[in-house]
Amino acid sequence: MSRRQSRSVSALLLVIALGCAPISVLGQSAAKSRTPRAIKKNAGASRTANGTWSASTKNGEWPHYTGDLTGARYSPLDQINAENFNKLEVAWRFKTDSLGTRPEYKLEGTPLMVKGMIYATAGTRRSVVALKADTGELVWVHAEFEGKRAINAPRQLSGRGLSYWTDGKEERIIYVTTGYRLIALDAKTGTRIASFGKDGIVDLKVGVVHGAGQQIDLETGDIGLHSTPAIVKDVVLVGSAHKEGMTVATHDNAKGLARAFDVRTGKLLWTFNTIPRPGEFGNDTWLNNSWAINGNTGVWTQISVDEELGLVYLPVESPTSDFYGGHRPGNNLFGESLVCVDLKTGQRKWHFQIVHHPIWDYDLSSAPLLADINVDGKAIKAVALPTKEGFLYVFDRVTGKPVWPIEERPVPKGDVPGEWYSPTQPFPAKPPAYARQAVTPDELMDFTPELRAQALKNLEAFKTGPMFVPPVVSKIGGPVATLTVATLNGGTNWPGAGYDPETHTAYLPASNSAVAPIGLIEPPEGFSDIKYVSGRAGQPFRVSEGPGYGSAADYPQEPRRRPAAAAPPPAAPATPAPPAGAVAGSTFVQGLPIVKPPYGTLSAINLDKGELMWQVAHGDTPDVIRNHALLKGMNIPKTGQGGAVGLVITKTLVIMGDPQVTTTPDHPRGAMLRAYDKATGKQVGAIYLPAPQSGSPMTYSVNGKQYIIVAVSGGAYSGEYIAFALPATE
Repeated sequence: MSRRQSRSVSALLLVIALGCAPISVLGQSAAKSRTPRAIKKNAGASRTANGTWSASTKNGEWPHYTGDLTGARYSPLDQINAENFNKLEVAWRFKTDSLGTRPEYKLEGTPLMVKGMIYATAGTRRSVVALKADTGELVWVHAEFEGKRAINAPRQLSGRGLSYWTDGKEERIIYVTTGYRLIALDAKTGTRIASFGKDGIVDLKVGVVHGAGQQIDLETGDIGLHSTPAIVKDVVLVGSAHKEGMTVATHDNAKGLARAFDVRTGKLLWTFNTIPRPGEFGNDTWLNNSWAINGNTGVWTQISVDEELGLVYLPVESPTSDFYGGHRPGNNLFGESLVCVDLKTGQRKWHFQIVHHPIWDYDLSSAPLLADINVDGKAIKAVALPTKEGFLYVFDRVTGKPVWPIEERPVPKGDVPGEWYSPTQPFPAKPPAYARQAVTPDELMDFTPELRAQALKNLEAFKTGPMFVPPVVSKIGGPVATLTVATLNGGTNWPGAGYDPETHTAYLPASNSAVAPIGLIEPPEGFSDIKYVSGRAGQPFRVSEGPGYGSAADYPQEPRRRPAAAAPPPAAPATPAPPAGAVAGSTFVQGLPIVKPPYGTLSAINLDKGELMWQVAHGDTPDVIRNHALLKGMNIPKTGQGGAVGLVITKTLVIMGDPQVTTTPDHPRGAMLRAYDKATGKQVGAIYLPAPQSGSPMTYSVNGKQYIIVAVSGGAYSGEYIAFALPATE
């Protein structure tokens, strides 16, 4: 850390110790670094005809979470390419430990870069930092002290990022706090904009209701957000998230929604109710007036926008609860639907529900990809939706008409008491599925006949079947659960996918081994008013709070639960001792995943043809496979790794890091940031990361040099942003 950084962080820690709120510490070099001369030298943006700034990846910047509002994660930069990727060196790094009372071990952010400045969220207080893009030097930091409001928040990580706005004169940073408040900051100083909302704050819990319209409690109400607002023109679009929906205390939870605010004043412009009220389209899909006693159905991932058409694309999650819908008979719009609304009014233009009556946790988890494609000689303004299902749904983004047929097919009906089942579910004809969708005998591991036999034996404890096989009430004698894959964490999850507008190709990461047993049990007395919650018969009841819950800076935490920040990286795990035989109800066999490789993939789909161009295993073979005693001497192809990771696309490369750490003959314990040839999927480079990639990478250029920045964290390694660039001699 530089002396200047140390002074800024020391000032921050002093304010934290004094318990003041809010804080904004300005580095001594800030005024100097933001002079018009410095801006002109570092700027990647160009000026429009009226003299305002036009921030764009085309100019070497990264002004939105996904690069632009289309969700593409694409930049045309090509200084870093296949020939020199392996020569990349660490240009600078920014550790986030001091931004809160304890380090963070799940840093998921993707920074922005505009006019030579990096903006990012970080740390257990979800602080906002501004760094010089060429050196990583801290310029300012801002944080809010939210006390119990943050302690009770459903989404307590540092967040996945923030948003930038300018009218050519004023520059603002907009972000959502842990406690679900919308904050506007001066991008030059990090201080709140007093004219926005009330002293720079809009309380997003105001207007959020449960039941038939009761305002939720502003301190304990279950709603928050960890994704970033989307800003288009002078409009800020904000979604909503809740605690994990597997073991919630009530089906009458806070209702999800999406809203638009004026970027200058914070005034509410419109609200879209994801659970339709009486008189609103879709209300009749909640039978027996069940809209009034259910919640969730938030918009927790990134929102995409077509600025020219004035259309907003909302990916909506599941209603309460994830696995049991007996309290909400009907198809339950707009649960697990892509909804297109008007930017000015919030009025629905069209929608498509990918799962009727959601009971599998197939949340719409990825930013929709806006793509101008050509199908059979016809130009189509399309929107492509990556999913946890492993399907890529493609629609005309103006009309909502599927580009290729989507067929309603019969699906199995379950027998859970009180449940309501949809007789059919939608299946796209094209493109083909790009990830595993069910656990069947054909998908089981087959390293050796003995291991496969054990896998088949394990399978007997579960209910299995094709995609959409429904959950079951767990029984000790079996089935203990329905065995699914890609429901909770599989396929393409929150890091999303990317799109190359030049080649009309979508690039889709997928976790291909996220096997999830879904069993239902009656909740312990007094815990919930839901008839069935997630659990397994004969095992202690466990509450699923979700990743990151309890990590807020002020959250009470016993010392024994705090990870040792200074601890060395853990040693490679020993190969598990082979059990005497198969374990009933286990999704592992002798410590190995029950399904066959690949465990993680990267796929390329041509959207003009709706065809899979290539698919490769992503990530090193895990140590548990490489070092397993029963696999010794076997020639096992690269398996890839399970886990959700995002990517960035450049002129010639697709770049993304490993979701797990390994120890190989080629590198010490750690992970790799990999580069693939866009046309073939061939790996053309890999550089070392000290920990897994935990936030999606991005790329930018400043002073004629291209950088790649990525967040890493996990295990005993606390959050860090690392920027890579080529050596000066290149």
